[in-house]
Amino acid sequence: MTEGRGLAATAATPRPGLNAFTVDLEEWFHICGVEALQPRNWDQLPSRVTPTTEWLLDLLDRRQIVATFFVVGWIAERYPVLIQRIRSAGHEIGSHSYWHRRIYEIDRKTFADDVDASCRALAAADVPRVTSFRAPEWSVNDRSLWALDELVRLGFSVDASMAPLKLVGSVTFPRQPHARETAHGSILEVPPLVADRFRQVMPLGWGWGLRMSSPQRVLRTIGTLNDAGQSAVLTIHPWELDPDPPRVPLPLGLHFSHYFRLHGFRQRLSTILAGAQFGPISALTPLVQ
Repeated sequence: MTEGRGLAATAATPRPGLNAFTVDLEEWFHICGVEALQPRNWDQLPSRVTPTTEWLLDLLDRRQIVATFFVVGWIAERYPVLIQRIRSAGHEIGSHSYWHRRIYEIDRKTFADDVDASCRALAAADVPRVTSFRAPEWSVNDRSLWALDELVRLGFSVDASMAPLKLVGSVTFPRQPHARETAHGSILEVPPLVADRFRQVMPLGWGWGLRMSSPQRVLRTIGTLNDAGQSAVLTIHPWELDPDPPRVPLPLGLHFSHYFRLHGFRQRLSTILAGAQFGPISALTPLVQ
């Protein structure tokens, strides 16, 4: 496999009007790089994942939306009933790693072992073979493109980890679903929605960018893409829907990205989901030739 940015990328042609809604199923304390929130402390912290996820499942049921849930293996191991409810509601389930670590901070073997552990945890929760993956914090980037090769070797056909955003990825990454070639074969890369604002690229489809934007702005952007035969991929975390989220001291940048404009996000999200056509990532995968 060619090193660095040498992975070939071939554009896919999404079905007009179809967008993907995805969920990173993790706890509010699954924040990378914070000493007080390391895995050794997780079992001592209050869990909020079940009530927030159940609220989201009810919303998706009302909107008749099938989504893709990328599940942290640590969650699947401890809350198998929640995972079974997600599956019984018809949603897709993918891996969001087991320990929620940035990929570029670990080596290939550690990564492969982590992905394998996440798949075993999902299998124990009665989830069949998992073929889609999302890295914590969009951490498949120029420093860790080798992870795509490992994913294909492990049997994955879809990755949703490369953000076309300078902060975590690169503005040169394609903004639409595309095939990337590795030494073990091709994999479909499905990037999240970004937008050009204030002469910068911002994360319109996830995190603080989605929370700060009005539903009308998000839906206008999605509509423009759909009119051009392109798709938008949105991503949320259940902890963003917590009406009274736990708060811990965080570095300034993390504090902003984690807590900015959580108030009222439930209603704004509901409006967005009512205003466009959404489905799971699998609805995009057959479109790659």
